[in-house]
Amino acid sequence: MRGLKGRSAAAELLQLEEAERRLRPFSRRYAGIQSIRLDRIVGTDSRISDFDREFLPRRAELGERWRRVESAFAHSELAPIVVNQLGDAYFVVDGHHRVAIARQQGRETIDAEVTELRALWHLKADAGPNELIHAEQHRIFMQESGLALVHPDACIAFTQPQGYTQLLENLQAHGYRLMMCHGRALTPGEIASDWYEQVYLATLDAFEREGVEPKWTHGDLFLCAFERRRELSVVGEPAALEDVAHQILVGDEKGARSRIRRLLAA
Repeated sequence: MRGLKGRSAAAELLQLEEAERRLRPFSRRYAGIQSIRLDRIVGTDSRISDFDREFLPRRAELGERWRRVESAFAHSELAPIVVNQLGDAYFVVDGHHRVAIARQQGRETIDAEVTELRALWHLKADAGPNELIHAEQHRIFMQESGLALVHPDACIAFTQPQGYTQLLENLQAHGYRLMMCHGRALTPGEIASDWYEQVYLATLDAFEREGVEPKWTHGDLFLCAFERRRELSVVGEPAALEDVAHQILVGDEKGARSRIRRLLAA
């Protein structure tokens, strides 16, 4: 076992309770016993004070328990652990010491009894605390906008979670204009569907046609495009999305960075 002293502090394990509170899984399914990657185990249901992200014990007295478990499985396979899965990430419910031993032995996988939780946000295998914040803001946007009703698999990401507030305002403004055009009230689902298909995806298509690999997320690019289009409309006719996309990706990268920072400022 590696020593408890003389090593740098590792990242914290994520708490399953916090992940469920922020992501609000909408379904739960028993997936049976599977072989899972150890590097995708990022959290725990109850042992956050006992182990760090590398599953090294935080307290010296845990070392004795580790040695007993290691001795028990010295000549046999480790019994399956119990985990909950969110996206590509796993949270240990039972078997923390077995995970620690498997990592110490240099294994890449371990058998686990898996319960799969499904949420609107697909948690990455290397998820950290910041991703949980993004996941929560994404969920709130999806539910308040109505997009969760019509395009539940839409996953819009930002470099800063403040982007979701800006995005909701953009969708709501589109909804107001759409209802004025139709002359009647529209359901949240109708507004969200029209915005996603006719505005959001159309804007991303304009960027894709430029053939330039963007340095920002699709959400960042979308907000940047509409901010730039609004600026141009003050001095003339609203610019075509293709022209705005070209300016952002090719002709005005410095201005685009400044605009995105301003839009996503805390």
